[in-house]
Amino acid sequence: MEHPPAALLSRIAAWPEPAQAHLWRCRTLFHEVAAARAIGPLSESLKWGQPAWRPARPRTGSTLRLDWSAALPDRLCLLVDCKTDLAARLAQLYPALGPNDLRRRIALRLDAPFPEQAIAHLAEMTFTYHLRPAAPRLG
Repeated sequence: MEHPPAALLSRIAAWPEPAQAHLWRCRTLFHEVAAARAIGPLSESLKWGQPAWRPARPRTGSTLRLDWSAALPDRLCLLVDCKTDLAARLAQLYPALGPNDLRRRIALRLDAPFPEQAIAHLAEMTFTYHLRPAAPRLG
C-alpha cells in the first residue's frame, strides 16, 4: 500500500482522533479487500473534498468515499454512488449497522465497535460493482 496523497492527509488533519482512527482502519481494509479480490491497485484522491477510493482499472467498480463533519461529530460517513443500490444492499445485509439513507450514506458511530465485516463487504461490493452480472431482461 502506497502512502496516502498529501491532499488526503491535509483534509483529515483537522478531524478528531476517533474519526481519523476509523478512516485509517477503513483505508487499510479497502486495500486488503482490493488485494484479496485481485481488483488491482486503488486510486486515492479527494472527490468533492472527501477522501475517496476506487479501482484504478476502468469499469471494475465504483467509488467509496469517507467524510466526517462537525454536523455529525460522533459519526464517520461512508458514501457510495447514489445511482447504485449499494447502500440499500448493505442495510439489508447489516440492519444493525447504523443510520443509512438507503441511497448513498452509511453513518458509523465512532464510539461503537468497528464493524470490520460490514465495511469489508461494502468495499468488496463497491470495488467490484461493474463486474456483477447484468440482470436478465424481461420479455
